[in-house]
Amino acid sequence: MPPRLLPVLRYSCQLRLESEILPSFLLPRCQQQLRAASILSNLSDNPGAYHRKIRRGRGPSSGKGKTSGRGHKGQKQHGKVPRGFQGGQTPLEIVHGKRGFENQFSVDMSPVNLDRIQSWIDQGRLDPSKTITMKELNDSRCLHGVKDGVKLLARGAQELRTPINIVISRASTAAISAIEAAGGSVTTRYYTPFSIRRVLRGQSDPVVSLGSLSTNPKPSDQSKPFQYRLPDPTSRKDMEYYRDPAHRGYLSHAVPQGHGPSLFFKTPGAKSPSRKSSGSAKGSAVKGDNKLW
Repeated sequence: MPPRLLPVLRYSCQLRLESEILPSFLLPRCQQQLRAASILSNLSDNPGAYHRKIRRGRGPSSGKGKTSGRGHKGQKQHGKVPRGFQGGQTPLEIVHGKRGFENQFSVDMSPVNLDRIQSWIDQGRLDPSKTITMKELNDSRCLHGVKDGVKLLARGAQELRTPINIVISRASTAAISAIEAAGGSVTTRYYTPFSIRRVLRGQSDPVVSLGSLSTNPKPSDQSKPFQYRLPDPTSRKDMEYYRDPAHRGYLSHAVPQGHGPSLFFKTPGAKSPSRKSSGSAKGSAVKGDNKLW
């Protein structure tokens, strides 16, 4: 601990002031010196920041003496009990079998709410004049890491005043309605775990892919060439989600007018494209413009 200089400095300053009258511009210097000395002598940790190490087996006055907190006798005092050990009997999961399962297709989305986005805009940490993607949300610390994607939720929808254009993985119906009522737009697009990693590192464009070239022909950053290209969905479940205009999917432009987003079920009343029957024989040669290779 440094010496307690506060009483000594106070006494020296009083003697100095009594012996001679100091100029007014020197008085703040003397007071600042007193304050700095008092702070240095009273430095300490925050309450609860420091905990003493528990010393076991050091006598009854330590609180952890004799049995060191393990109690009397038994396997828990003499050694360790393996996890799942049931005293030597046949484990119940072997007798009755394991129940339940882990869903391999579930996704863990990182949620972000509208009130938090509006707060970040008010603080100047997000620019509403530019497209807001998961990279902007992560760089501004509006999101603390992105897991399997970003889902937009509608908490604090009444606080949203700024029109924004946002591109995320998924969005709730209430959040879409609130943003469009404020004059903004929502676009949901497909990301894989590897593409999320590359977007956050700046190695891939967060918006443009081959499937979205018809709606966004130009990348969001023309000055910087990107090393990787965003993938498009290949599974039927993902393709149908991002083809749905109700979800504001980026593949909704590929759905014909009057048709639904499903790739399996036909829309009632929708006409299938007519096929012209060819009168040529089976062994006739195929035309050159109708070849795959």
